[in-house]
Amino acid sequence: MAPSPSASGGTRPPVLSGGWPFLGHLLELRRDPLALMRRLRAECGEIGEFRLARHRIVLLTGQRAQEAFFRAPDEQLDQAAAYPFMKPIFGEGVVFDASPEQRKQAMRNQSLRDKFMRGHAEKIAAEVERMTAGWPERGEIDLLGFFAELTLYTSTACLIGPQFRDELGPEFAPIFMDLERGTDALAYVNPHLPIPALRARDRARRELVARIEAIFERRERSGGSYTDLFQILHGLRDEKGERRYTDDQITGMFISMMFAGHHTTSVVSSWGVIDLLRNPDWLQKVTGELDEIYADGRDVSYQALREIPLLECALKETLRLHPPLVILMRKVMSDFHYEHWTVPAGHLVAASPAISNRMPEHFPEPEQYRPERYLPGREEDRQGFAWLPFGAGRHRCVGAAFAMMQLKAIFSILLRRFELELAQPRESYANDLSKMVVAVKPPCRVRYRRRAPGRASAAVGGPVASEAAAPGAALRIRVDPDLCQGHAVCMGEAPEIFEVERNEEGEDKVVLRMSQPPPELRAKLEAAVRHCPTRAPSIEE
Repeated sequence: MAPSPSASGGTRPPVLSGGWPFLGHLLELRRDPLALMRRLRAECGEIGEFRLARHRIVLLTGQRAQEAFFRAPDEQLDQAAAYPFMKPIFGEGVVFDASPEQRKQAMRNQSLRDKFMRGHAEKIAAEVERMTAGWPERGEIDLLGFFAELTLYTSTACLIGPQFRDELGPEFAPIFMDLERGTDALAYVNPHLPIPALRARDRARRELVARIEAIFERRERSGGSYTDLFQILHGLRDEKGERRYTDDQITGMFISMMFAGHHTTSVVSSWGVIDLLRNPDWLQKVTGELDEIYADGRDVSYQALREIPLLECALKETLRLHPPLVILMRKVMSDFHYEHWTVPAGHLVAASPAISNRMPEHFPEPEQYRPERYLPGREEDRQGFAWLPFGAGRHRCVGAAFAMMQLKAIFSILLRRFELELAQPRESYANDLSKMVVAVKPPCRVRYRRRAPGRASAAVGGPVASEAAAPGAALRIRVDPDLCQGHAVCMGEAPEIFEVERNEEGEDKVVLRMSQPPPELRAKLEAAVRHCPTRAPSIEE
């Protein structure tokens, strides 16, 4: 359909052809969302509209258009209003149903700050050892089931507390899988349709609330001392002496934290193993690197996890090829303009990590597994508004650094303890795109065999050295406030240069103690820039 003028003066984006009465492109999205969005880009260009039942969604593709999307203020593009179908999953007053201030408060989760992150790696490694300790010498596992249970424990232990993790058993993982079925695209028509997926979602949530209530009741009877995050929330009272948070709301918080920390890592871990097994040359490189790093018997510490470049390259490539979310949406609260286009208030705008991550202009040979694209001198992930596994800008996933650290800790144990091989035909491993949250199609099985102690794989190749500037060159630092999420990694690396302060909006942001540091601080500054999870600081020579 040809573009039409907008009431606010700009041109309305072109509309994708096809679609059914009332349903629009819903069935096509539900059947194959990637094919739909590729067709839209081919037909409409970098901006085009499709219909999802009564909703009009404008998809922005390409780095410039996506940057406009991710940099837009919350007052113009509202994330919460774009996801009404998530309310039955999270519950009343939680995440997308919460006020802007409540959402900002949730972003300040102190467990994701640098000083706390340093202790998480050891907890994660301990959980991997705990789950695999009883495995026989050889056998077969379903990757998705294994990682779903493992990451439930690791995320809970780190983000909520070890005491709460000890309350969980393997029965919790399938409950979360049923909850994720509630992200069926049909929920956009009506989140309460009487279809099997949404019925399973509601049963799972009721069961989860009952289990959380039982945990608090059991603790109360025991008379023990509990200090995890949820016990603290359970005990908070308002000025009338009534509980500030119900068990239903605490369950919603639990679900929201696990959706981010558990689902992403379980899916990417599964694909990470499959990708390496499909590419044995990179499996050998990564295993050899791990054998070399841990040859002295060191623990899986936070410092070691930050210095595993080949493993990180492999994981980044898996994230590029298999991002956990197909589409990211915002509701337009006031007319949104991009170049000469205008998207009217009331519409939705969207970006797609799955589409962006495979654009040949940003990622040569986009369909090929090429971890070397992240080595120094190439670093394709530095295209901050094109490489989108975790989103970008002010709404980049606040747990991205935690997710990457968790993945490295898991693989550091798994690949050093076991030899793995595919147990199914290569082509049988595929994504399940029937939901708005991507999963791996079951079954997803691999065979394992314990590695003999001391048996090492030779590392093949290694990271390419980057060109360093002259030690005495003058430096200037720039921090992009839209990208900074207050993790304080830079402050941990270079406290002489960076500090974190809370601004007037209540957000933790980095401020510079000096804008032109002396040359002797170059090494610290480069480490701060390299390890910032959002790439907010940059160096200008």
